Amino acid sequence: MDFTPTEAQTDLARLTGEVCAKLVTADRLRELDTPGRFDEQLWKALAETGVLAAALPDALGGSDFGELEQSAVLRELGRSVAAVPYLWSIVLGAGALARFGEENQHALAQRAGAGEVVLTAALSASLHDPIGAPGITATPASADSPASAADPASSNPTAAGISATDSVGSASPSHGTGATWTLTGVATTVPYADRAERILVPALIAGSDSAAGTVAVFLVDPANAVVTPQQVVDLSPEFLVEFADAPAELLGTAEAGADILTWLRERAWLGLSALQLGTLERALDITAEHTRTREQFGKAIGSFQSVAQRLADAYIDIGGLRLTVTQAAWRLSEGLPATESVHIAKFWAAEAGHKVAHTVVHVHGGLGIDRDHITHNYFTAAKHHEFALGGATPHLLALGAQLAG
Repeated sequence: MDFTPTEAQTDLARLTGEVCAKLVTADRLRELDTPGRFDEQLWKALAETGVLAAALPDALGGSDFGELEQSAVLRELGRSVAAVPYLWSIVLGAGALARFGEENQHALAQRAGAGEVVLTAALSASLHDPIGAPGITATPASADSPASAADPASSNPTAAGISATDSVGSASPSHGTGATWTLTGVATTVPYADRAERILVPALIAGSDSAAGTVAVFLVDPANAVVTPQQVVDLSPEFLVEFADAPAELLGTAEAGADILTWLRERAWLGLSALQLGTLERALDITAEHTRTREQFGKAIGSFQSVAQRLADAYIDIGGLRLTVTQAAWRLSEGLPATESVHIAKFWAAEAGHKVAHTVVHVHGGLGIDRDHITHNYFTAAKHHEFALGGATPHLLALGAQLAG
């Protein structure tokens, strides 16, 4: 593989970094350090500068860039611990609609690229266990259940996961668009569900036709679901979403559902790994500067062997993560099989994230546990990226199954 960054990677990374440096200050991070953090000012600036739309197809107002360029943007956002849904709305939401959707869904992707709407995906259940099925279950529904926007609070979901049931009157439920399905069940830790225009939801199809028992991906309006805030370690906006016969629109075809879910999974894992890379790189920079200026016994603490060894280990861990993220992004961008590479990258994101985040706190001493100090933001972000969509052990197990197969 070629490790030389593309011109577009360099340009997008520089532009994203400049926007973040201007808008994401330490004071701004403290201001946003509340549950449901979202930096609307930064999101608007990324849209105005063309960063959001850059990876979309030319026909949708983008420049048709790929995973390498998206990873470069995510890395810069991670360096600033930026509170924006680039991964969920652009990489996954708009990207999936642009690739697999039909004309009206393309229009939604274009609006997301312009920053007019936010998209998201309910992938946590399907990715915490990367070996198994999507961690969501199907239940049959009555044949006369209409695809209507009834009050979702009027009944409780009966399944532990998501159930997809074809509504009566659909001319072609396995193809095309329109609210020809209903979903029932629960999705957890869905990012930005409170402000999303649509949620991408993987579900098992119920019924008796040839598609029954297979996985498909649907679009759901969160207005037709019960959305409840959940608190996570870095105060990101994540939500419990309950569906009760919620009208849903099929993305692509039922037959292609498994491939679409794989596409989403791999880019979600890669995206979190790229965010983690940027977060850890900047956290180590901050820590190295601290060791140059903090003195004990008349000497900078960075001159102490034990401190230097901790920083050296962190440097090597980050180098491993950088290598694996680059390899996985390159393979995806080239259309090569990338499942193994993506699992390796997410393993490194979790393993290096744990070790480096704790090194940062330990080296800072008492400052490392001060919620008003910037290291707190980097520590909690690193812990979020470590466990989101599967920690180190599940991805090692998935990698072993992949190699054994």
